[in-house]
Amino acid sequence: MSDNQKRHTAAPAHAKKSGNFILENQKSLVFIVGGILVLVLLYIGYQRFYLAPRAETAADQLFKAESYASVDSLQQRAIDGDGSYPGFKEIADEYENTKSANIANAYLGGLYLRQGKYQEAINALEKYSNTGSVVLDPLVIGLLGDAYSELKDYKKAASYYKKAAEKNSNTFTSPLLLKKLGLVYEAQNDFKQALEAYKRIQSDFPESQEASSIESYIARAEARL
Repeated sequence: MSDNQKRHTAAPAHAKKSGNFILENQKSLVFIVGGILVLVLLYIGYQRFYLAPRAETAADQLFKAESYASVDSLQQRAIDGDGSYPGFKEIADEYENTKSANIANAYLGGLYLRQGKYQEAINALEKYSNTGSVVLDPLVIGLLGDAYSELKDYKKAASYYKKAAEKNSNTFTSPLLLKKLGLVYEAQNDFKQALEAYKRIQSDFPESQEASSIESYIARAEARL
């Protein structure tokens, strides 16, 4: 196991009190980054036919970086390029203010999170502009929450999770982000707000995957009040 993996799986003492917070966050992080990779592929496939010539070039180059991003061992090439094709970093800089550059920043944020480069992830994700996507926009905001969670800035993480959960409310992103919100409230020993977040999953999104296991989180938060 690499040092980076050890850092992700080792939970500090205060996190264990909140039900293995870091472990729970890591499971969600893998899910949310995977979701962004899928959504971006769909988004680019749709948008490619509506882009101006300069942006179309960026979209074509983005496609190669996307193919690397889907393979764990090639993700550094996705970021830096391979010598023949640029990576997300160059696309974001070279084609600034295009839709492809915007999506490249979302990719960069997710990939930097996987590498444990949390400040770099924040820098990239903060450059992302809303696309109007009901799913992608809140997921990117949630990734900012993940980055701040890993930096143990739980107050700021909570603010991003709350914003993400309330943006474009839907059964796919909202319950996932509300669960993350509850976990960071627990990390701050704010069990009242954690309970409110968990109960919203139960009441507002009863058919979601998160709702099927939320009773144990509710019980844990109630026991700590």
